[in-house]
Amino acid sequence: MTEANDNNDNIVKNGVHHFTSSDHYVEPTDPVILQQLEKFRDHKLGLMIHWAPGSQLGIYESWCMSDDSAHWSKKDVDWTDDMNVFREQYKNMYKSFNPIRFQPDVWADVAASNGFKYLLFTTKHHDGFCMWDTQTTDYKITNESCPYRSQAHADICRGLFDAFRSKGLAIHAYFSKPDWASPYYWSPDFSKADGRTQRNVNYDVAEHPALWEKFVKASHDQITELMTDYGKIDALWLDGGWVRPDNKGQDIRIGEIVERIRSTTQPHLLAVDRTVGGAYENIITPEQTIPEEPLSVPWESCVTLGSRFSFSYEEEFKKPRDIVHLLIQVIAKGGNLALNIAPQPDGRLPAKGIQVLKELGAFLEVNGEAVYGTRACSPYLTDSVAYTKKGNHIYVFYLYPNDEAEPLNHLEIPLASDVQAVHLLGSDDPIRVDRRASDSIILHVPPRSTGKAPYADVFRIELA
Repeated sequence: MTEANDNNDNIVKNGVHHFTSSDHYVEPTDPVILQQLEKFRDHKLGLMIHWAPGSQLGIYESWCMSDDSAHWSKKDVDWTDDMNVFREQYKNMYKSFNPIRFQPDVWADVAASNGFKYLLFTTKHHDGFCMWDTQTTDYKITNESCPYRSQAHADICRGLFDAFRSKGLAIHAYFSKPDWASPYYWSPDFSKADGRTQRNVNYDVAEHPALWEKFVKASHDQITELMTDYGKIDALWLDGGWVRPDNKGQDIRIGEIVERIRSTTQPHLLAVDRTVGGAYENIITPEQTIPEEPLSVPWESCVTLGSRFSFSYEEEFKKPRDIVHLLIQVIAKGGNLALNIAPQPDGRLPAKGIQVLKELGAFLEVNGEAVYGTRACSPYLTDSVAYTKKGNHIYVFYLYPNDEAEPLNHLEIPLASDVQAVHLLGSDDPIRVDRRASDSIILHVPPRSTGKAPYADVFRIELA
């Protein structure tokens, strides 16, 4: 994926967003926000969760509803060729959504015990379905027609936010700016005769400012509910980058609502107005990719544990080695990883996905000090070696390519500084250090038993 340009048609392709160039990053001036950004950069690892009634179908979330941009996702709709029929079927999935095996405390424990530091949850995707007890619409999880409405955790967002917060995790609330269920965004008065849809607003905002203003108010009211009634929220993560002032006049005045929230309930709130740039994109968000070069500004790659963000019955998850290496590559370039897992329709996280998270957690249990609270360190990432730093420590990751790889016995490191000591994390064996030249050292690793290669060796270099 390449960085976003000014062509709004290229903001999103096949459901995947491009990302703002770091050259266009606007650094906040508020010391409270700057401090919050440093906390975010310390966290390194977040659990991203896409979940909604549409998960029952096991297809791409929302995207099939938009005819002009979802041809790639329609292959999953194999039971009808009439997309108007499909849209009605999709919209009504909440009437059968009953995830009675949903236990927010279990989700939170999986995250906390495996090294995650924040939750990023879809409060509302583009389809407009609200996973909280909003007072702005009946298209919500507590609708009287939703069988789950009477359960203890019927307000999904409340249950999740409280559970994750109780485990010490920060809360990032995903909120879609486009809302394809809203009569103020896809207005029935302007629907095409054939029912075809597009991802943008379906009327001319300049010609119908009063209708657009109703959409702005509804968006602000929903954001206000989430930011006022659901405890401390660390970040408002805004998706749908095509909703922006320079694209068909779709200005929902994000700055206005963010500043209002900061001045009332959430003074520390980070704003993540994806791909829009400017003062309210405090974090840059590459999707399903890692930037080619390290970035000095706050950033977060959102990447799926499987093949897609939404639940699929045929999902195959990435291997633990690949996930560990992904995290190392992200932090070596100065970023965070938001790793997405999609829950099942019954309310459980998929067991095979949890097993991968446990492998990641086991690695972090031993090597977490080289991950959390670190910053990028030159030469960042070269071949199979990655670097981070914290205080007077430099951490060096040697990534093993597969289970059969031979154990490392020596490693040359470009380092001119004097070294006081070197340790291999998780081992008591001493590491001998020789200076090869004025600008490099060699680490000598004691022989180890052969067997399955670790995901990585991680060395702590203590500078003199």
